[in-house]
Amino acid sequence: MDKDEMKRRAAAAIDAAAAKLEALARDIEREPELGFKEKKTAAKVEKYLTALGLSPETGLALTGVKARARSGHPGPTVAVLSELDAVGTPDSPKADPLTGAAHTCGHFLQMTTMLAAAQGLLTSGILPELSGDVVFFAVPAEEYVEIEYRRRLMGEGKLHYLCGKDELIYEGHFDDIDMAMMMHSQGEMRQKAVAIGESSNGFLVKLVRYVGRTAHAANAPHEGINALNAACLGIMGINALRETFQEKDVVRVHPIITKGGDLVNSVPADVRMELYVRAATMEAIEATHKRVEAALRAGGTAVGAKTRVETIPGMLPLRCCSALNELFVENVRQLAPGTEIVDAGHFRASTDMGDLSHIMPAIHPFIGGVDGALHTKEFTVTDFSAAVLTPAKAFTGMIVDLLADGGRRAYTILSKYKPFLTKEEYIAKLDSYFESD
Repeated sequence: MDKDEMKRRAAAAIDAAAAKLEALARDIEREPELGFKEKKTAAKVEKYLTALGLSPETGLALTGVKARARSGHPGPTVAVLSELDAVGTPDSPKADPLTGAAHTCGHFLQMTTMLAAAQGLLTSGILPELSGDVVFFAVPAEEYVEIEYRRRLMGEGKLHYLCGKDELIYEGHFDDIDMAMMMHSQGEMRQKAVAIGESSNGFLVKLVRYVGRTAHAANAPHEGINALNAACLGIMGINALRETFQEKDVVRVHPIITKGGDLVNSVPADVRMELYVRAATMEAIEATHKRVEAALRAGGTAVGAKTRVETIPGMLPLRCCSALNELFVENVRQLAPGTEIVDAGHFRASTDMGDLSHIMPAIHPFIGGVDGALHTKEFTVTDFSAAVLTPAKAFTGMIVDLLADGGRRAYTILSKYKPFLTKEEYIAKLDSYFESD
């Protein structure tokens, strides 16, 4: 069977399951769960993969689901990934009323795309025509939220890192995978389109605590040390640095005060902040976060408060494999003609797909068929076919191209690819970012 016929059969199998896939997407969307808590969602993914004849591993990095489809012939292993978690959007009409979680980042569409690709590959009967394996991997906790909850899991020995892919890399669950692909919805792109991104920002996290001295806020403020003033001065110090950030580094520093005091009638003595230091390269992040920390500490020094700063690893910048990006575009044009191809360039936010892209060839295209900005109550699906079936067909087409002819094209890409980091170097780098005083 030639490659075009294999792609046609896989695409037809996806189309035949479209109604079932859309119903599953709506079901996942109705029960959003935050990271490392995605038990219901993981069970739905496991059930679908099992119905396709696979035997998923479950509970990876607490909730991850991984299933391997074997061609029966030796060759490379290609992974199609998705993310299980939702994000906090309490004002969304689809939010969980107890947790505020909602699928406003489109991960329910990612999951359905991954399962649609599995559907096309397995029910079309083309897998024995290929060489190597395909892994379908639903991973937890891409959204970097609920930091204190995840730190408790670390303290209990259940996690080493706070993001799903970071943890799965650390635990060795990507050791048997050679390359990976995953889509992501593109907010405010109603049309049938795909946006090909090349890179994204990464970030480090800082947890800050200012410790002052309480006193009566009206009767004896001179006897206190105002930790909230220290925090305000720290933020002002960061703002004074902004004019020195270079455009090429795409620096973003965004703090929040998570605790501003206890009683309005008392001088605040315990004030806490969280912030991200983002940039386009780890070199820029490493240069910037030290200066940001100096500004934060200066705020405490100015009022006589103690300043405690903890740094923890966040996500590495995304570095997409150009050869895989090109192959994705080829298959979109072949299998979904009329789809607009957009150059997404650099993505200023972050994804832990960036971590994986440092150790293996990986791509992260953005997909249309949705309206509303990401992480907002307005996010909604406008064209299910464009949002899910188009990327699923492109992924199955890529798998055919990569694993046909003894896996020749995959081997060619792998032979020319030089990882940014080995797994060991990656773990050492992330571990080096853990700092506290």
